[in-house]
Amino acid sequence: MRLSIIVPVYNMAADRKLEYCLESLVHQTLEDYEIIAVDDASTDASPAVLKQYEKRYPEKFRTFFSAENKRQGGAKNIGISLAAGEWLGFVDSDDWVAPDMYEKLLKRADETGADMVGCDYHLTGEHSMKIGQIVANSKPGQCGVLTEEKYRSLILDSGSMVVKVYRRKIFTESGIRFPEHIFYEDNAIGAAVMLQAKHYEYLPEPLYYYYQHGGSTVHTVTKERCLDRMEAGRGIVREAQRLGYLEKYRPELCFEFTQLFYVNTLFSYMVGKGHKSCRFIREMGEEMRSAFPEFMENPYYLERVHPEEKKLIAMQQRSTFMFFLYYKALWTWRKLRKRMSKMR
Repeated sequence: MRLSIIVPVYNMAADRKLEYCLESLVHQTLEDYEIIAVDDASTDASPAVLKQYEKRYPEKFRTFFSAENKRQGGAKNIGISLAAGEWLGFVDSDDWVAPDMYEKLLKRADETGADMVGCDYHLTGEHSMKIGQIVANSKPGQCGVLTEEKYRSLILDSGSMVVKVYRRKIFTESGIRFPEHIFYEDNAIGAAVMLQAKHYEYLPEPLYYYYQHGGSTVHTVTKERCLDRMEAGRGIVREAQRLGYLEKYRPELCFEFTQLFYVNTLFSYMVGKGHKSCRFIREMGEEMRSAFPEFMENPYYLERVHPEEKKLIAMQQRSTFMFFLYYKALWTWRKLRKRMSKMR
């Protein structure tokens, strides 16, 4: 078997979102591939849709029904355990792909000997094959046989996992698996997967359609999502320790952890709805400092984090209470100024 495409599914039947995704997969131009759809204990009509596709395409479509909701990471792990393909690909069930995406990616692998190949994606808010806002997923300088310099670049700018294919042995030989029961599962293991690859190639073509809607993970800010983001950050460190590369790539991993666990989580939490807890913010800051005491002197932090964010983070590290008061006052003033500008 050439390729196994793993699709975690949870409550995606509405508006035919799941069908749109699956239609793009069953009509791939690549030969010799399988689709493994893992239903993550859906409560809507998703299981019925999956059974329909399994009946219509028995030669290429398999479904596994999980009795427990394990989130996308758990569903992907089930898919990995069932996969027969030499290569693995992952697709979110509300996204879709170009008809020739996998044929093109594996052709590049055959031409170059790569064990990981990626492409660009584009953002879209409608179910169509029109090209939306293109997002470059990689840099040309990251390609080829992977050196220490390229690994460092891939840790810092890894791109999305769903727009890549991987030789299955990257997962099976390393024991890498997605964390279960949390969101942001890709963030937790992205660096670990990259560092198991030996040769990476990249097609600068937008072949993956990334559907944007209000309920998607990246657009939903809750305390639970913040906690999941923090746990994904811990996963970065755990995998680095387990596979023995934490110290070798410490500056890059420190920055990746800082962005995911602390910077993005802190400011997402502050702009999210609901009650804000000083204790939650204080404990987040303390764990950040415990994990990487040097994070504010990290060269990537100094270069890449916005000056205003650095100022607020330094304040939070000194006093959570002062940070909280200052941020709320700043946010209130900005909303007031925006409202006044509309009245003019």
